[in-house]
Amino acid sequence: MASFTKFNSFVEALAEKTHNLGSDTLKVVLTNSAPAAANTVLADITQIANGNGYTTGGSTATTSSSAQTSGTYKLVLADVTFTASGSMGPFRYAVLYNDTATSDELIGWWDYGSSITLAASETFTVDFDATNGVLQVA
Repeated sequence: MASFTKFNSFVEALAEKTHNLGSDTLKVVLTNSAPAAANTVLADITQIANGNGYTTGGSTATTSSSAQTSGTYKLVLADVTFTASGSMGPFRYAVLYNDTATSDELIGWWDYGSSITLAASETFTVDFDATNGVLQVA
């Protein structure tokens, strides 16, 4: 499983009420260009081409749980699966962003280590950690 890296701006945006992770629409986009920790909004990300099963703006990540226990908040998302209807990619990174926020603020990304190209009918699943969640705030 690829590890999660947060964008630097996410911390400030969370503190300043840009994100309501329990109710905002969160989405995942695919890119083959390395995200930078200093990126702040979706417009900073070069997505893969629209079509062949990929839609510009990505796919919605459904919130399974957004709650705190003993002072630690955990966000759990259902896995997101992309299905190619033709050659899709290449991509190496999956980027999570907040589609409800005014400027589509970025949250974090996963690096899969090398570029991936899907053939028609192949799938790629962004496997969110159901036990530890996507992120925790203590």
